Amino acid sequence: MLSMFNHYPTFQLFLALVISMALTVAVMPAFIKLLRHREIGQQVRADGPEGHLVKQGTPTMGGVVILLMMCLSVFIVYAPDLQLLLVAAATLLTGLLGFVDDAAKVAKERSLGLTPAQKMAGLTAISVAFCLIAVNLLGVSPVVTIPFVNLDLDLGVLAFHIGGVYVPWLYTIFVFLLMAGMSNAVNLTDGLDGLAGGTVMIAMGVMAAICFSCNMLDLGVFAMAAAGACVGFLWFNCYPASIFMGDTGSLALGAAFAAIAVITKTELFSLIIGGIFVVEALSVIIQVAYFKRTRKRIFLMAPLHHHFEKKGWSETKVVMRFWIITALLAGLGFVAYFATRM
Repeated sequence: MLSMFNHYPTFQLFLALVISMALTVAVMPAFIKLLRHREIGQQVRADGPEGHLVKQGTPTMGGVVILLMMCLSVFIVYAPDLQLLLVAAATLLTGLLGFVDDAAKVAKERSLGLTPAQKMAGLTAISVAFCLIAVNLLGVSPVVTIPFVNLDLDLGVLAFHIGGVYVPWLYTIFVFLLMAGMSNAVNLTDGLDGLAGGTVMIAMGVMAAICFSCNMLDLGVFAMAAAGACVGFLWFNCYPASIFMGDTGSLALGAAFAAIAVITKTELFSLIIGGIFVVEALSVIIQVAYFKRTRKRIFLMAPLHHHFEKKGWSETKVVMRFWIITALLAGLGFVAYFATRM
């Protein structure tokens, strides 16, 4: 552990970024080689864009390296404390859930792994446990701040105790919706080469800045390590991708983003910072609901990034423009956070 740098918090943030990025770049080639040797590859949707058929068999589960390298770099740079361990545990457990899902896809040789019910059961257990530990051991308040208007909404007004454990059930449901929703939203965004990695990188960078402003250096280091791992991953995931992060990475990174938002009390601000994930998820919800009602489609294909592919945009154009939109939304969320605090 580089404890000698404890008095230089900004240095620690960027050190975590650099170490995580370097470790990911160093380890990923061997992992790709191992996956190819084991013939562990991506299963492409049969109803997806025709241009994606060439991606069939591309190594997946790159999230394993992302998660391990980001956590290793965090604990090299910063001494673990309870809230850091809690966020790391939620991230890794969600990553484990995604790993089981990826493994099921490979074993069954289809694009669907765990059933939606199985995946949701796992996300429910992780998010509820995370919320109760955060509230009872870290003292996280069940009050949620509404952006721009500086209005606090107390979701702890209806609560009960079980064996001495304080359970603010409205806030617990809210945290579940945030964590499970963001995990699935990032997972839906992970459909083009470099899309999820780049957008998570930007969103996590902004969350690191918020953590730093809140004097939560531990979580700032964690967020920067996540951003760094995504940068390293993009070296291999940029078009044409040599590896995909899989559910192992996308579910875990979404959960990590939401978990940091809960601890820093930026839950609703995270919906702006990670707005591209929200839009991607909403496009699927709207498409499904509208089709069930009318048997017609609003988008040419959902999630939204596939709609623009169907309109003739190249994959790289969609990715770059979604990166730009993410940067704009993340900047807006950052401004909203500080404007509300003033």
